[in-house]
Amino acid sequence: MNEDSYFIFDWKTITPALAFTVAMWIVFYVERRFFLNFADFGVKPGTLQGLRGVLLSPFIHSGISHLWSNTMPLLVLGTALSYFYRQQAVSVLLYGVIFSGLLTWLIGRPSFHIGASGVIYMLVFFLFFKGIFTKHYRLIALSFLVAFLYGSLVWYVLPVNKGISWEGHLSGAVVGIVLAITTRSTLPVKEKFTWEQPGFNASEDPFMQQFDEQGNFFEIIREEEE
Repeated sequence: MNEDSYFIFDWKTITPALAFTVAMWIVFYVERRFFLNFADFGVKPGTLQGLRGVLLSPFIHSGISHLWSNTMPLLVLGTALSYFYRQQAVSVLLYGVIFSGLLTWLIGRPSFHIGASGVIYMLVFFLFFKGIFTKHYRLIALSFLVAFLYGSLVWYVLPVNKGISWEGHLSGAVVGIVLAITTRSTLPVKEKFTWEQPGFNASEDPFMQQFDEQGNFFEIIREEEE
């Protein structure tokens, strides 16, 4: 598969991230419209009831600032995932939600953990390490861009703030790295120049004929036909 058919931006590129984000806002609207509180549906470590939060907690947020802080990163990172890893995007997102939630349930404090932060951390670490592992120039560029935009998030995998679920952040980061290692992807084939082709013969190439044995360039003046 060449790069032109691999890197495609269409409605499928934005759909997973947009659907996830819209679901978060719908849940938040329902809470505020009908005076409900879904926090009890979050991940609560060590309880069977808390396991339902593995799938539900990413869509539940404590307030508008919490929701907004997760909205833009999820749209940006989710779209990047679909654009650069189109075939694996849905499975990475699904496995990321499940396993980061399960790990939070195993290592988290005995309180309700809510929000899409764990998913965002999973995306950040997946995109960064996957690009490094593939060694493809475009995917490595994506890794550096992710590090530039979201590199500061790494501090919040540590218990630096009691008001945030650092366990969820750490779980997302670990799952992202594991998925980057285990997820197989078919890389686009970089288009080769003429001189990179196996059968290239420099002595028969019109351009290369204009260089002498020392590499000096001289222009071949061809007589125009009358």
